[in-house]
Amino acid sequence: MKTIGFMKSRKENERRRAILPDQLPQVHHRNQLYFETGYGQALGFSDEAYLRHGVHIAPTGEILRCDIVSDVKIGDADYLDQLHEGQTMFGYVHALQNKALTDQLIRQSLTVITWEDMFQNGRNIFWRNNELAGEAAVMHAFTLFGRLPYECRVALLGRGNTSHGAYRILAGLGADVVVYNRKMEALLRQDISQYDVIVNCVLWDTRRRDHIIYRENLRDMKQGAMIIDVSCDEAGAVETSRPTTIDDPVYQVDGILHYVVDHTPSLVAHAATRAFGKELTRYLDLLAEEKADRNKVLSRATIIRDGQLLDQTIADAQDRRTSTAHDMH
Repeated sequence: MKTIGFMKSRKENERRRAILPDQLPQVHHRNQLYFETGYGQALGFSDEAYLRHGVHIAPTGEILRCDIVSDVKIGDADYLDQLHEGQTMFGYVHALQNKALTDQLIRQSLTVITWEDMFQNGRNIFWRNNELAGEAAVMHAFTLFGRLPYECRVALLGRGNTSHGAYRILAGLGADVVVYNRKMEALLRQDISQYDVIVNCVLWDTRRRDHIIYRENLRDMKQGAMIIDVSCDEAGAVETSRPTTIDDPVYQVDGILHYVVDHTPSLVAHAATRAFGKELTRYLDLLAEEKADRNKVLSRATIIRDGQLLDQTIADAQDRRTSTAHDMH
């Protein structure tokens, strides 16, 4: 049997957790679960709320000695150098976008199971968190915009779960919404002057070197318009985008307000944690029983095993970065 330790995320204002206390009874091997002291405090839950379900509360050092360490945002962890060969990391990694993190996980001979790669029947099991990203981003951004959705004409880029969440809030609050898919990028640039707000929910292909909205397109937008970049890829779909924080969420470029917070589900952390827990309760016993390799969802989401990179997509991306850097020299 393996122990599973749950860390509080070190990312700024990250209040999401992996599971809520009332979801723990759905896990059989609760005695194998260890939660960092104060784990649920950000959501209003005491350590006792977790302890009463038969799990353990432990200091940081003990959590980091567990066989499996779970963290919602591994990329912002400040403790990775304390892990050792043979341990497993379990959470959001975004290895394709973060070469330095991936290289460190490989150097330390860790095994990594990524939440972003946990798919069942073609859909990420945490699809609800993607919806919440769109919902929370729209709600938060409009409080900073100073206008209400029903006053605005909005262009929405994308047709996935994130855009579905954004559309739910926009339409529910009376915005005039026009949806653009991936084949309509040129049309959006042509129509850009019509909109008060542009919401980008496109999952950006890191192999692309172009943009959907270029800086020069900002000149064609309405004065005082806003871009809500939920996908928040730096200089990705939106050339002028750079990730922001919940504490400092917006900035202006050429008179256009940019909102690019990169973890908006944390704004609705209780709902997001419940969505995580609903899915994770189906996998924690498998992890504890050392059966991850027998489960298709977990095995396909294992991108690194004992320091060996398994995901060819990540390997190819690293090769392209190396080639590009060599060409620049």
